[in-house]
Amino acid sequence: MKKGIFMIALVLLASASFSTADAKKKKEKKQPQAPVTLPVELKNGSDTLSYVAGMYMTEGLIPFVQQQGVDTAYMADFVDGFREVIGLNGDPKQKARVMGMQIAEQLRNGMLPRMKQEFTDTPDTIVNDLLFRAFTDALLKDSTVMTQQKAVEAFRAKQAWNKQEKEERLYGPNRDAGRKFLAENKGKEDVIVTESGLQYKVLVKGEGDVPQRTDKVLVNYEGRLVDGTVFDASAKHGDQPASFRADQVIKGWTEALTMMPVGSKWQLYIPYELAYGERNMGDIKPFSALIFDVELVGIDKPKADTPDAESKKVAPQKQVVKKPVARKKARRRR
Repeated sequence: MKKGIFMIALVLLASASFSTADAKKKKEKKQPQAPVTLPVELKNGSDTLSYVAGMYMTEGLIPFVQQQGVDTAYMADFVDGFREVIGLNGDPKQKARVMGMQIAEQLRNGMLPRMKQEFTDTPDTIVNDLLFRAFTDALLKDSTVMTQQKAVEAFRAKQAWNKQEKEERLYGPNRDAGRKFLAENKGKEDVIVTESGLQYKVLVKGEGDVPQRTDKVLVNYEGRLVDGTVFDASAKHGDQPASFRADQVIKGWTEALTMMPVGSKWQLYIPYELAYGERNMGDIKPFSALIFDVELVGIDKPKADTPDAESKKVAPQKQVVKKPVARKKARRRR
């Protein structure tokens, strides 16, 4: 009985030894061999120039690599990839593979997040795996599901629908509030409505010149939303009037400025179509109607040169140097 137990123990011990040996061999096989790095020999000026140039070209590279999301703990792997690409020597197959890897990084880290952001707050979202599969199907001309042309048309239609639905849900009330305000405001006393839909009221009537579209104007102003919120004013930017060309502002301003005599102060009521339209300008949300108090202080016209200025210039007179006159010695009278 004892002999049987002893033999079982030997078998178990031997098995353990073989298992340990096998594990050790497997572990040794799995360990990657360190690449052989030959010593550097700088035999002449060209060798030295080449070596210092290579190091010079890495200046600032590591911070850039970190900005791309690469952990510098894996710089050895970065160098392996670098050496692999450098060693391609124009191999078209490997060049295509490397390009595919680069495009994959751009898609995953750039294009995809932007597309997902576009479809935020919409009924549909982007599924990563299906997007990647469709991307490769198109490149391989696999039309089993659908053709690329059909997919492009479907995406653009979906993109337009989602944009419209999102804008309506988020900014529709803002647009409606502006339209309601303007509809009520145009019936008020002294409010003038132009053909474009611009509304204005003359607070102070000026008697000066009226700016042309390309004139540089000087104005004091305050801008408000229809709920009374002030979003900007010239006083916030210093004690001097704002200065800009009359045609380099929103359409409602350009129209008003080219009707206002200098010295005027008007209150403008501008529909969103003549303001910032569908754009999101921070405090000014898409489809916002705007109210402005605008005072036209002056027109900053460049001083024109006088046509006959050149003819009136007086040529410098030539200086005449008088020679000293020698005085004759007076004769003594005897």
